[in-house]
Amino acid sequence: QVQLVESGGGLVQPGGSLRLSCAASGLTFRNYAMSWYRQAPGKERELVANINSAGGTTNYADSVKGRFTISRDNVKNTVYLQMNSLKLGDTAVYYCNTRVFLATYWGQGTQVTVSS
Repeated sequence: QVQLVESGGGLVQPGGSLRLSCAASGLTFRNYAMSWYRQAPGKERELVANINSAGGTTNYADSVKGRFTISRDNVKNTVYLQMNSLKLGDTAVYYCNTRVFLATYWGQGTQVTVSS
């Protein structure tokens, strides 16, 4: 069974940084693209960034380009989201996501709160 477990969220001041991690199990991690999504209160869940299986191709939402970096370690079966220059608008629950054949898997989410 595929499991995704996020960690690394917390409270940070504007301009600060956080690094999220998502540990994956139950799948051959190196074969699958991975994504980070976020959902702010009262808003729909949105794609933040994704990375292909080998880690050589990444895509970002316009709102985070130049500030966030997605990466992966195919030995540790972990995907990361380095978030720099955080803004109030980055406050959300951040979710790890992958698709294996016809199934979509989500982690439980980790809260990121940007506040002064």
